[in-house]
Amino acid sequence: MLTDLSITNIAIIDSLHLSFGRGLTMLTGETGAGKSIIIDAVGLIMGGRASADLIRSGEEEASVEALFDVGERQELRQLLEESGFECDGELLIKRSISRAGKNRIFINGNMATLSLLTDISRRLINIYGQHESQTLLRPDNQLLLLDTFAGCIPLREKFSEIHGRLQVLKRRLEHLDEEEREAARRLDLLSFQSEEIAAAGLKAGEDTDLEEERQLLANAEKLGGVSGEAFERLYGGEGAILGQLRRISSSIAEIASIDQTLSETAASIEGAYLQLEDAAISLRDYSSRIESDPASLQQTDDRLDQIGRLKKKYGTTIEEILGYKQRIDSELETLADQQLDRQQLETECQHLAAEMETCGAELTARRSAAAAELKKSLEAEVHQLAMKNAIIEAGLTPLTEPRSTGYERVEFLFSPNPGETPRPLAKVASGGELSRLMLAIKQVLPEGDVPTLVFDEVDTGIGGATSELVGAKLKNVAGSQQVLCITHLPQVAAFADHHLQVEKQVLNGRTATTVIALDDDSRTGEIARMLGGTTITDTTRTHAREMIAAAQARS
Repeated sequence: MLTDLSITNIAIIDSLHLSFGRGLTMLTGETGAGKSIIIDAVGLIMGGRASADLIRSGEEEASVEALFDVGERQELRQLLEESGFECDGELLIKRSISRAGKNRIFINGNMATLSLLTDISRRLINIYGQHESQTLLRPDNQLLLLDTFAGCIPLREKFSEIHGRLQVLKRRLEHLDEEEREAARRLDLLSFQSEEIAAAGLKAGEDTDLEEERQLLANAEKLGGVSGEAFERLYGGEGAILGQLRRISSSIAEIASIDQTLSETAASIEGAYLQLEDAAISLRDYSSRIESDPASLQQTDDRLDQIGRLKKKYGTTIEEILGYKQRIDSELETLADQQLDRQQLETECQHLAAEMETCGAELTARRSAAAAELKKSLEAEVHQLAMKNAIIEAGLTPLTEPRSTGYERVEFLFSPNPGETPRPLAKVASGGELSRLMLAIKQVLPEGDVPTLVFDEVDTGIGGATSELVGAKLKNVAGSQQVLCITHLPQVAAFADHHLQVEKQVLNGRTATTVIALDDDSRTGEIARMLGGTTITDTTRTHAREMIAAAQARS
């Protein structure tokens, strides 16, 4: 619940600190004293729009701080811890706004985002009146109210669980479809690549042999010419080197027979002759084999180009290309043999869809029956709250596609005056009417998850016995939730557990709002003021004391 609220430099509020207790707290005071400003400050804590227009004249910055006791709110404490905020049972929220546009949010002393603030505050406070934070206007909340009234929350949770499982299976089927399409595309690609490599008929080392062959074919004329010319100079032509060497060898052999020291020299020359003769014969044979063959050269070039294109696609060597083909052939076998069996998934989807349809039909039936009962109960309540001819009903609209909450959406329809067609609540209900509608809902559904409720303008347009009834109903709600209520009616204020008087004073030439926590005696005086205006008589005070006593006795 909300325990403390501090406001600084908001509108005509200079510096204000309020403490709140359990039960029903009433805020009263003259019109314009600043009661609505307090509600606006609470709205900032709930994530409402922060405008520089709210900052007190002459100031550059304004702030609101709210302290909550969340010791029993385990779900909220877990959310805070998951978001990185420590919480020992107390939650301090601060929001500051500046004319320079530097607006900041702090949760337990650490900076936080607006989305987190909104998520947290909606679990702490609801405001009913002319404020953006009216939860009653949201269709999702209206559906939750109807389901709570119908007692079908467990059924709704079951439907949501089935719906969630079904959506998971449908996404798996969609993913399976994509896998099958991708497998087909992959199969086509790999088949083409395997066929392209196979058609080339590659052999390991073939590119090296072809490069050597191309080298020979491209230089055939030079190879034949040089080797033939060398043979002629060594052996075949006039004055050939071998002929001269033969003569030299014979001469040296002749003189070596005279001088034995030349025997080795003669043998070396003879050996050189024999080696050159072998070389000359090899050159003759080589030159006779070399022929220029442009056709073979073109074929070799074409083959090397083909291998080069395959290397660009599949590997830098023939060995890598052949290795790639082995891998894709293995994958092709896997893809060809793979059976993407969807039968089990489709069967499970059919079973879940049938189960969801059965559960949804029951949920719809229970909602339809509950809508009629809720209409009677709410109208009985609002007719007591100065809306005698009002019509309030929960309209069910079928959805084209089921959501996690069922096969229909719910929107509360309202008509405050006879003869008018009920229209969506958000379009026709005033702030005061909304407050009373929520008060009526709280009588029909007294238990609530939000610990603090703020009612603004709940007494607009009512008086007399109806005022007392409003006060009694507020007191009833405050038995299970903390209730803060702004009222101008003494009959309503008399039911307070705690009473705060809001005043506007002029201090040092400036207007400022102050709030006084009233004791029993000063409370009697405030009720008397509300009854009799500026002139308070003993009779008025007596009436005030009687009114308070009657309210306490009634609650």
